[in-house]
Amino acid sequence: MQNLLLARPLQRHFPGKSIVIVLDSSKHLAHTRTLTTTTTITTTIHRPIPAASGRSRVLRSKVSGRLLGAVAAVSAVTMSDKLCPANPSEVMVIRNVTPNVVTFSVPFLRFGRIPIGGRGTLVRLTSGSLAIFSPVALTPEAKEAVSALGGAVKYIVALDREHHLFVSEWKAAYPDAAVIGPEGLPEKRLGQDDARVGPDTFDLVFTKAGKRDVRVGPDFDADFAYEYVDAHPNGELVFCFRRDGGVLIQADYLFNLPAREQYSRVPEAQRPRPGVLARLFLGLNSIEGEAKGIKRLLWYAFSRADRPSWNDSAKRIHAWTFQTIVPCHGDVIEGNGKEVFEKVFEWHLKA
Repeated sequence: MQNLLLARPLQRHFPGKSIVIVLDSSKHLAHTRTLTTTTTITTTIHRPIPAASGRSRVLRSKVSGRLLGAVAAVSAVTMSDKLCPANPSEVMVIRNVTPNVVTFSVPFLRFGRIPIGGRGTLVRLTSGSLAIFSPVALTPEAKEAVSALGGAVKYIVALDREHHLFVSEWKAAYPDAAVIGPEGLPEKRLGQDDARVGPDTFDLVFTKAGKRDVRVGPDFDADFAYEYVDAHPNGELVFCFRRDGGVLIQADYLFNLPAREQYSRVPEAQRPRPGVLARLFLGLNSIEGEAKGIKRLLWYAFSRADRPSWNDSAKRIHAWTFQTIVPCHGDVIEGNGKEVFEKVFEWHLKA
């Protein structure tokens, strides 16, 4: 990791320890460590922040917004083993969000500390075929849900370069399914030393060049609109199921924390108690109220590499008709999905 310049500390102090986040903004990778000899949360970014009067309060200035955006960009780090609960059958929540959409919600701790949950989404197409997005563990209960919806899994979609660990498990169970994902993911999987990741061939890879010309399949395209948000660090694929009032399916494009449903089957005594970093992260990824944290996070951190492309993607997605948003992290947004999207992506839609 390159040598990075230490920025001014966040203006918050906690007795007895400090969490230090070292961020390489060019790769969106981060390392954390807890110290017991200092009391300041310190963040490292790729350039210095000039001292200026009135810019010291978090979330009160552009500088602070960029700083917190950089902190929150740690969500691009590779999935840990915590994505695989030891007892997935006992904690997975399976439910019909709509008559043709079933979700598989599981607990997941980012860095082993931040409870953001995970979610796979199964959709029944008009043709009767099924598509699974961001698959999670294929438990016996999940297999039963697949059978109840028709049983013919035709498409397995990794929604970005992070949500792919169970692709091989689903492909083994449904070998005729086509595997779909964003550019960079096939190469990433080949380089991973993980027993869960097999040498699966991707039948369709979305790329920035020519992404408007991509066609998945006649039955799939009849039911879905889709956009490759190439400006996102993770390479996000966003899909809109046109039936059932419109259902937006995505992974890390939009969080809705805290992850209540995904931890609802975890015994109270076993649920994580969020620490300082977790509370900061959860607050920055909430859609409640004016959603200032998540708006700043998306504007100053995630879209900064190519904001024109990001804005174009946001406007294309906004043009679709949808009432429901299914995120991988946090609760499903039901009934007012379009209004929430307009609030969170307001700056991008107006740009």
